[in-house]
This record gives sequence, C-alpha cells and structure tokens, in this order.
Amino acid sequence: MGDKKHAIYDATTLGKPKMLLLGLQHMFAMFGATILVPILVNGYFHGEGLSVQVTLFFAGIGTLIFHLCSKFKVPAFLGSSFAFLGGFSAVANLNSGKFATMPYGEKLQYACGGLVVAGLFYIVFALIIKCIGVKKVMHFLPPVVTGPIIICIGLSLAPSAIKNASSNWILAIVALSVVIIFNIWGKGMWKIIPILLGVVISYIVAVIMNACGLKNVDGSAIINFAPIAKASWVGLPPFLIAKFDLTSILVMAPIAIASVMEHVGDISAISATTNKNFIEEPGLHRTLLGDGLATAVAGLFGGPANTTYGENTGVLELSKVYDPKVVRIAAVYAVVLSFIPKTADVIGTMPTAIIGGISFILYGMISAIGVRNVVENKVDLTKSRNLIIAAVILVSGLGFGDGLTFKIGSTPITLTSLAIAAILGILLNAILPGNDYNFGTNLEGDINRGVSFNKLPEKDEE
Repeated sequence: MGDKKHAIYDATTLGKPKMLLLGLQHMFAMFGATILVPILVNGYFHGEGLSVQVTLFFAGIGTLIFHLCSKFKVPAFLGSSFAFLGGFSAVANLNSGKFATMPYGEKLQYACGGLVVAGLFYIVFALIIKCIGVKKVMHFLPPVVTGPIIICIGLSLAPSAIKNASSNWILAIVALSVVIIFNIWGKGMWKIIPILLGVVISYIVAVIMNACGLKNVDGSAIINFAPIAKASWVGLPPFLIAKFDLTSILVMAPIAIASVMEHVGDISAISATTNKNFIEEPGLHRTLLGDGLATAVAGLFGGPANTTYGENTGVLELSKVYDPKVVRIAAVYAVVLSFIPKTADVIGTMPTAIIGGISFILYGMISAIGVRNVVENKVDLTKSRNLIIAAVILVSGLGFGDGLTFKIGSTPITLTSLAIAAILGILLNAILPGNDYNFGTNLEGDINRGVSFNKLPEKDEE
C-alpha cells in the first residue's frame, strides 16, 4: 500500500532537534483551522464567544488525552471541530424562555454544556463497540463506504483552501511551490518538513511584499501587526465553566452522531496512511474514548469540541514520519502557546493565502488517500449497488454544504454533510442486495485499508 520504504516510525532516530521541527510542522498545519473555529463562534456570540487561547490549550490537552487513551500509538492531532458550528449558532440565537434575556457570554456556557454531553455520547458508543466487538462494527464499513467518505473529508475542505488562497494568489502559489519543491527534490531533513518550509519561506515573502506596500486582492494589508502590539507576553487562558440545560443539550449533543462518523473515517485514513491497524490496536473503542473525553473536558471549561484533524494526516502522508511522539510535541507547543498571547498573535498574523496554498496539498492528500483506499481494495464499481453507494456518499458529502437542519419539538438539529454521507452510505450498504463483502476474508484488502485483524504470511509480505 503506497511507498512505505522510506517511512519513519521512530523519530528518535532523527535526533531531538529534527523531532522538534517536525512537531512545529504539525502545529502550523493545525493552527489555521483550529483558531478559525473560535473566530467564527465569536461572530455568532457578538464577541463573547470562544477564546483562541482556550482553544489552543484544549487542542493540546485534548491531543494528549487522546494519546493516553489510545496507548500512545496513534499519530493523530485533535483540533477544533467544525461540525458543531451550526450548534453554536443555534444556541446563540435561542430567544425563548430563560434564553430570551440571557447575555451571549452565558449562552456560550450552555452551548459548552451541550458539548460535554456530546463527548459523553462518544464514550457510550465506545462502550458499545467494546461490548459487541469492532469486527462486527467494521463489517458495515467496507471500502465502498469508507473510501468515498475519506474522499469527501478532503474535498469538503477544498472550498476553504480556494477561498483562503484567493486573498493573495502570489503568496498561495509561493507556499504551494515551496512544499512541492522540497517534497519532490528535497534531501534529508528538508524533504520531511516541506509544510514548515512552505510556511516560513512564504511568510518571509509576505513580510517583504508588505514592506513594499503591496496589498491583498481586496486592498487590505498583507500582514496586520497591530494585534501583536496589544497582546501581553504571558496570560492565563480565560477558562469558563459550562452550564447545562436540556434545550442546549438537544441542540449540541446529536451532532456527535456526525463527528463519530467523521472519527471513523479519519482513523481509517490515518491507518491507511501509516500502514498500521489502529482500528484493531489500540482499537476503535479506545480512539473514540480519547476523542470523547477530549471533547467533554474542553466543553466543561469553555473550549470547542475536538476532532482528529485531516490536516495532520496530510502532513503524515507528505513527511512519511509516522511517530506519534512528533504529534505530542505539537500538542505541547499548542499548550505553551495558549499561555503566550503575543506569540499566538504573531502566528495569527500569518496571511490566510499562505494557509490556502498549504491546504491545496493537505486537503488533496486526504482525498487521494480515499481514492487509494478504493483502488487498492479493488472495489468493483461496475456493480450497480457499489456505484449507487459511492455516488450517494459523494453527492451527499459534497452537496449538503450547510448540512441538513430539522427540528425535534422546537429545537433545530443540524447534521453536517459528512454525517449525512456516512449515515446514507452505511444504510445503503446494509440494505441493498448483493453485498459480497465479508470483513476479514479479503486479508490483503483489509491490510491496505489499515483495518486488518491479521498479517499476511511472511512470504506474501516479502
């Protein structure tokens, strides 16, 4: 499955300085999307929403909790989840009962209470998997389902890459070009940190362009240094304590259905990328437990829901360094940054065009992993049932841009496009006749997906 000849599973062989740089690369990869969530939520709550510092703190702490629960084996980074944005918006707009005169800051506390319950939903689902066995669960997630879902994960992020890049195409192209050049022609350490190099070099170009008086497409300054001057060097993240109410819980908690489906897709993608069977060991129940605990703890103290980050999966694919220790270094960086407002704001000055240029590669890599999943498992798309399942997943995952909102009583519930795609794909696979997939019988295919329960005989592995 792919070219794993040069893969590095133990980053200590590279030395500590290189490991620190690799951790920095992962931190940069997650930073833009992670801080975008509190920025968007702040808009919903009229400036009284999530804190960037708190978000960074729980991205780091959540990642460490996840690694603890998953036996320190899975190289996943947990950043802010976009799946719950609709829920935050709905809670901010609640205007009946006790919410009618409630300040936005207090509404946020109730939204976070809903996140705690959503995190507990993960834990319940993890217990179910533990009791009935992951093998039975994975029988309903064949390559014809997981492959298109992984493709959708990457492609659903594509519009944000274009939007960010379009603010300044010169910077976006510089960032993209640097990543490609070092990934293809780089030697040694330069080859495994292309993302970091893309960020640093394009940022230097941005500083030069800004000094020369050049502007973004919309006429705004390429870099705005004003927030840096206002920020202090050291400061505690402004934590808050969650509050609980059935109304806000009914808004936030059901969204966990969506994020659980995304979690399965992300863990499958990481498994396929690293050629490791994380579904079996440490087990899907453990990764779900880690994700759920991270979300519940973050919500309890005023942070957003956490989720495994596709951006960092893209970094794994590019760097070929699969050691979870590198990701934990990135988590420590995030925690440290949360106590240094000025440094966080310096990184926050990174032009969105650079993030867009980098995202061209990262998001595309995720979708490419999904394509490889389908190809290597020899999914027969000449069969109508398989074609229908893949088609419905792709159209649902990419077509429902704003998700699907419905009401339970008077409470609006929003399912994200990926949740809709996953639910429909799983249902169709279970209902349509002609399902010839039996988990565990196509040994080589399951290994290629990263979800096998066995290894090929030695002669076949060679």
